[in-house]
Amino acid sequence: MKGRFQLGLMVAVLIVAGLGLTLYKHFALGFPLLGKDVTTVWSIEAWVSFKAQDQAAQASLTLPDQQSDVRILDESFASPGYGINQTNDGGQRRAVWSIRKADGRQDLFYKVKLHLEQGISPSVNDQPEAFIAPVLPEPYQTAAKSLLKRVTDRSADPVSFAGTMINQFNAKEPSQNTNMLLGMVEEGVKLPDLLVNLLHMANIPARIVRGLHLEDGRRRQPIVDMIEVYDGTEWQLFDPKTGKAGNPDAFFLWQRGAKSLLDVMGGVNSDVKFSIISQNIPTRELALTQATQDGAALIDFSIYSLPLEIQNAFKIILLIPIGVLVVLIMRIMVGLRTSGTFMPVLIAMAFLQTQLLPGLVIFISLVSIGLWIRSFLSQQNMLLVARLGAVIIVVILIMAAMSILSWKMGITQALTVTFFPMIILAWTIERMSILWEEEGPKDVVKEGGGSLLVATMSYLLMSNHIVEQLTFNFPELMLTLLGIVLLLGQYTGYRLLELKRFYPLVHSENKQS
Repeated sequence: MKGRFQLGLMVAVLIVAGLGLTLYKHFALGFPLLGKDVTTVWSIEAWVSFKAQDQAAQASLTLPDQQSDVRILDESFASPGYGINQTNDGGQRRAVWSIRKADGRQDLFYKVKLHLEQGISPSVNDQPEAFIAPVLPEPYQTAAKSLLKRVTDRSADPVSFAGTMINQFNAKEPSQNTNMLLGMVEEGVKLPDLLVNLLHMANIPARIVRGLHLEDGRRRQPIVDMIEVYDGTEWQLFDPKTGKAGNPDAFFLWQRGAKSLLDVMGGVNSDVKFSIISQNIPTRELALTQATQDGAALIDFSIYSLPLEIQNAFKIILLIPIGVLVVLIMRIMVGLRTSGTFMPVLIAMAFLQTQLLPGLVIFISLVSIGLWIRSFLSQQNMLLVARLGAVIIVVILIMAAMSILSWKMGITQALTVTFFPMIILAWTIERMSILWEEEGPKDVVKEGGGSLLVATMSYLLMSNHIVEQLTFNFPELMLTLLGIVLLLGQYTGYRLLELKRFYPLVHSENKQS
């Protein structure tokens, strides 16, 4: 009883551990349960250009930071002849290109790959910096005070104040005071800068932010200025062109604060343009990249940390337990006879390379010819080891002959005969030959047919795309399969094929009762 309890506890732990780790990788790390899932990754290229003046030159570009709603996957720089360094300027990352001497047009590139995290709030909770309310030159100062008083009467909090004020500037028929302030925009003051100054005059924390609308195929796109307003607990984003609050769809925030986006020393006519392109990649690849960045132990110490060649080998190896499970069910639960315990699994592995129908034809042909050769050898009273050695050599010769003949006849499918394990084939021929001599051809057909049936079922499962993706993406499921195998090992009930044998007995007992 104690042993059964320990085994039951082990089975439960293995099944729960396998399923638990699988669900963790799916929900926490983002690995897809179905391998066909794809996700969109955006690539943004910043193109910095300026004209150097035959002297030392330096260009400094603000770089984006990791954000709650965006995951930066990769960054790269292209700047022939330039040194590149990254600095931190007041909490803002910047790339600094420098060269001892340059003349003429200069082109520098920065590329970033990112993924938008769905369902995550993009709000930022950093505290606003201290500011001093600006004083505008007259008559703009008087117009600003009148406008701020009017907006204050029509709003209840910083968010509604900001929205109402922006709407005043975007109205079809602006008020007199608004028209006066719009004159500053005509004189060269940017509207977002003016709005931030007015908000500061109303003692409301606000700042300029810059970002890009993510649209596939956009070239030489300028950066967009937006406004963030602090409502007392978090920052709220506003579009100065529409007054709409909230983060726009597919919007990537590049910079916070009014510091310059690009600074160039030793050059003139500087500019920065952005190009955007999207691509769909498998969700598993994205999840693997993110988990590697986060240093997840489940990924760091896993098959994914191995070289690609070894990973490809494990992609096949991890399918073997599926075939083993099929064999156990068919032998223990159904009662089907097979030639060798796990011979069908090896045959199914060969079918993965040859495909099912060509594999069946090749296997039956090899075994049939091998049995004929084996029957001749059995008449020579040879020792078992020597007879097996002879059968192996004959099997190899048959495989070579089949490959050559099929190539000459243009039947390329038969070339995959080399994927069959020759040692196992030789042993199968030996077992079937002995069975033929001891039990007769009927039992040989039963075992051979059972082996091919189980091999076919194993192949159909192992070649299924979903099964293949699950076993490779979630090798932790092997723990669950191990628990099921241990559970099957305790089965002592009737096999399905035995029900037919015992049916007359059960039927007679029912009649007597």
